[in-house]
This record gives sequence, C-alpha cells and structure tokens, in this order.
Amino acid sequence: MAKGMGNLIKQAQQMQAKMAKIQEEVGARTVEASAGGGMVTVVANGKQEIISINIEPEVVDPDDVEMLQDLVVAAVNKALQEAGEMMAAEMSKITGGLKIPGMSF
Repeated sequence: MAKGMGNLIKQAQQMQAKMAKIQEEVGARTVEASAGGGMVTVVANGKQEIISINIEPEVVDPDDVEMLQDLVVAAVNKALQEAGEMMAAEMSKITGGLKIPGMSF
C-alpha cells in the first residue's frame, strides 16, 4: 500500500511540474482584443497582465470621455477573458478537465 501511495505522490509531483511549465509557457503568450471596431486594442499575456493599450486618435473626443472609457473597459475585459481561456485550455490538457482546488486557471 505504501508503494501505491508513493506512486500517486510521484504522479502528482510530475503533474505539478508540467502545470508549472505550461503556466510559464502560456504566460509568455499574448492575446489581442479590441472594442469599437478596433478603435481600442488591448494586448494581454497568459498571466492576465495587460501588456499594451492602443487608442486610435479619432476615438478621443473630449466631449465624450465616457465612451472612450467604456471602450477601454470592454477591450481590457475581453483581453483578460481570452487570456484566461487560453490558460484554462492548456491546463485542461494536463488535468483532463479536472478542477483542482486552489488552482485558478
């Protein structure tokens, strides 16, 4: 019985190492999302960090700052969602779709 438990622990450690490698690899990848027909574009990495935001000059209207704010929020949320989905898809290849407590991906 102890041997079986040792194998289980070894398998869990191997899975953890694979997951750490995938997190590192996917963390370096980027996704791009836009709002307003491309007027605001956001690039995020797999770690769900915003890398860049591009705002086309024609969308900058001092009389309608609220619209620009809404476009930025929409593009950022879309980029973060896509980054999270990218990480989840890669992790599910290792976990077989199992939800592991304490792992947010």
